[in-house]
Amino acid sequence: MRKPDGFDNVEAIGNSEYKRLPAGGYVVRVTKVTDTPDKNYLQLEFDICEGEFTGYGANCMERNGFTPLNTRVYYDTNLEKSHPDYEKKHKTSMGMFKGFTEAVEQSNTPYVWEWKDQTLVGRVVGAVLGECEYRKQNGEIGTAWDVRFKTSAAIRDGKFKVPKKKCLPVEQNTTPAFAPLDDSDGELPF
Repeated sequence: MRKPDGFDNVEAIGNSEYKRLPAGGYVVRVTKVTDTPDKNYLQLEFDICEGEFTGYGANCMERNGFTPLNTRVYYDTNLEKSHPDYEKKHKTSMGMFKGFTEAVEQSNTPYVWEWKDQTLVGRVVGAVLGECEYRKQNGEIGTAWDVRFKTSAAIRDGKFKVPKKKCLPVEQNTTPAFAPLDDSDGELPF
C-alpha cells in the first residue's frame, strides 16, 4: 500500500466528531440549482443561513467534499400520459413544486418565480428536515432527509411540524432461532 502525499500533516477526523444535523425547521439559502428536464426535477443544494447550524452544509463540503443538504424538487411526473395514475401524480408534483416556488417568493419579496432556475440561487426559504430510512447497496439501513419547504417566516415563528421519521418495515425472520423440542414424553433431552 502506498502512503498518500501529505498524510502526516492532515488532521484526523473521527466518527465521534461528526455532528448530524437534528431534524427540524431551518432557514436556508439555495446555493446551487441543476435542472434535470429528462426527469422533471430541479436538484437543489442549500445551506443553513440562520441560527446555531449556520454554514453546516459549507462545513460538510469543506471537510468531506459533499453537502448532505440537497434535494430534488419535481415539477412534473415521469409517468406516461397513458398511465392510469398520470393525472393524480401530475397534479401532485405540480402542486408541490408550486408550494416550493410560492414559499421562495414569499420569503424573498419582491422576487417572482419566472421559470428561470438559476434565479433561485441565493434565495432564502424555510426547510423542514424530516428523516427517512433507506436501504444502502450493502444492505445496511441509512437515514436521508425528507425535505419540505415553508416560508422563512413560518420557520422563524415555529409554525411548522417536523414529520415523524419514516422507517423501513421490520423484516420478519421466518426461520425460528431454535428448533422446537418434542416434549411429548415430558422428558428433557439432556
